[in-house]
Amino acid sequence: MVAKVICGKNIKGAVAYNELKVKEGVAECIHSNKFGMDATELTLAEKVNRFRLRMDLNKNVRTNAVHISLNFDQSEKLTVDDLRLISDKYMELLGFSEQPFLVYQHRDAAHPHVHIVTTNIGRDGKRIDLHNIGKVKSEYARKMIEAEFNLVKAESIKKATVLAPILAKAFYGKTETKRAISNVVREVTRSYKFTSLHELNAVLKQFNVVADRGYEGTRMYERKGLVYSILDGKGNKIGVPVKASTIYGKPTLKYLEKQFRLNETLRRSSANALKQKIDESIHKFGAKNLDQLKNMLSRFEVVPVIRANAEGKVYGLTYVDNELKVVFNGSDLGKGYSVKGVSERMQGHTNQVKQVPKQFVPLPELLQQDELSSPHWLKALTDAEKLDHSNPNQIKRKRRKKKQGRSL
Repeated sequence: MVAKVICGKNIKGAVAYNELKVKEGVAECIHSNKFGMDATELTLAEKVNRFRLRMDLNKNVRTNAVHISLNFDQSEKLTVDDLRLISDKYMELLGFSEQPFLVYQHRDAAHPHVHIVTTNIGRDGKRIDLHNIGKVKSEYARKMIEAEFNLVKAESIKKATVLAPILAKAFYGKTETKRAISNVVREVTRSYKFTSLHELNAVLKQFNVVADRGYEGTRMYERKGLVYSILDGKGNKIGVPVKASTIYGKPTLKYLEKQFRLNETLRRSSANALKQKIDESIHKFGAKNLDQLKNMLSRFEVVPVIRANAEGKVYGLTYVDNELKVVFNGSDLGKGYSVKGVSERMQGHTNQVKQVPKQFVPLPELLQQDELSSPHWLKALTDAEKLDHSNPNQIKRKRRKKKQGRSL
């Protein structure tokens, strides 16, 4: 089991996110604690108001919302009752058994998982400390539950399993614009490691969404504003843009800049694995140009994004690894992975393969080709032998005699 804990300031947004999944038919509220009613009987207003009553007991606490996801291995067939029991046990070990909380079962990914929404304001108005709750309390709870319920341990679950929701592209007019954009932005900013707005957009554009600061010199740009828009089939922005501050989780530029700094460290462990994928595409699978490199990398779930200016001159290359959930500019991986570096490496590899010494044809190579039935092998072997045993001095003497003959 893999547990992820997110602490925030918007309990209404956390509830709304899960209720939206319910409305879309990919989630269900399966359990409520300290609500006085069964989960199926609660309205959205009743759910939000219950949390607000608790938070009103201590209005000085700003970080008062907790959003948790418990993720299980794909092989585990857990019933709704199993998920309720596991959620109750987890919250008890976390110290939240007396807190109001809601449990939602999600079906928007290949693996079983639930989301839990709660607050850290106790019934006495005191704040439950959230410091290191994910690293300390949650890890302890996770290990205890794995043992008690005989679950697959977190160390055995591939990261891709718990970070691969069924994320659909946003299409204008197909679903409500803000909902379509929000679904993509929330998942991408939560799952991927990027260190700039350009790198974030390299991921978002795969799902027809783009983050936009506006042009330099504009009021929005100067105030560090940020909006998200849907892209059409040609990559043009379409429809009304959505302000970052209105999306759950508030992926504003201020928030993203903190992520940029954090991700610089978090993505380092994935650099070598990504470089190996690029190396194999060039040397093992023989990519000879950028188009072929793109095709070869697709088998590793890597998308190379080529950057070009208005005149079409290519000046940069960014790699989006959808398996490892990381983004790197080529130059950040090293000179050999920049657009110039990979181009030179592909060209050099091609020349190396094509180059065959004219003066020597090795016998083992001929035999390995299994072409002994062809008359060409005998001629090649004979020519090679002639070259091997020829005497340069004899050639010089012949040329000298021919010259002398002309002078006479």
